[in-house]
Amino acid sequence: MEVKIGVQYAPREIVLESGQSAAEIEQAVSEALTGKSPLLSLVDEHGRKVLVPADRLAYVELGEPTARKVGFSAL
Repeated sequence: MEVKIGVQYAPREIVLESGQSAAEIEQAVSEALTGKSPLLSLVDEHGRKVLVPADRLAYVELGEPTARKVGFSAL
């Protein structure tokens, strides 16, 4: 799933591909925004953890789940 995170006072957004489901990501964002967690913590497909301070979140955009690309094709 593609996730785009806007951070206040940052010129670019954070874009990552996550293996987490949309419900798991939504739950993590909800906990960060309600104050249950001081950080939004997400894990990308390579196992790297992305931490964003909850008070600096501008927006979180969830994209469509991405399918693995296999084979050769013309672009």
